[in-house]
Amino acid sequence: MDPAAEQPTKPGSHYQPSLTIVLIILVAFIGGSYLILRTPAPATSGTSPSTTVPGHHVTSTTVPPPKSKVRVQVANGTAVSGLAREYTQQLLTIGWDTLPQLNGPRVSATEILFNPGYQWAARLIAREIKVPFTSVRALGGQTPVSGAASDDVVVILGPDAPLAAG
Repeated sequence: MDPAAEQPTKPGSHYQPSLTIVLIILVAFIGGSYLILRTPAPATSGTSPSTTVPGHHVTSTTVPPPKSKVRVQVANGTAVSGLAREYTQQLLTIGWDTLPQLNGPRVSATEILFNPGYQWAARLIAREIKVPFTSVRALGGQTPVSGAASDDVVVILGPDAPLAAG
């Protein structure tokens, strides 16, 4: 009788890889992990990734730039001397990227104009300088002050501006 036939068989695998195979697998795992962790993440374009789930509407959100990246032009539309300088300094102090102040056309009320994508900034500026949201509107390709076409937000101060009244 064969001695191997007399031994009871145990369930499961009896394969044991050699030490060389185990080391090769370990080195490959560590090397792969190192490469994955060292690979830079792709640059984002300001939008958050979206995933598609069957039966659900897919949306992507745009992350607005920080206030310090929003170009704000303040123009004086009143006869009050230095008004645009005061507001330019106020906006600069609270973090906006203000451009040098200038004189603008005379207006009967403060206007806050914005280029596409900057309505949020115009509304925030309106709140910060205490003028009504009704003064906020799209620039719509207008150039109310010199060079304003490339500005993100243009503020033309009117006699209703709080510093003009005080």
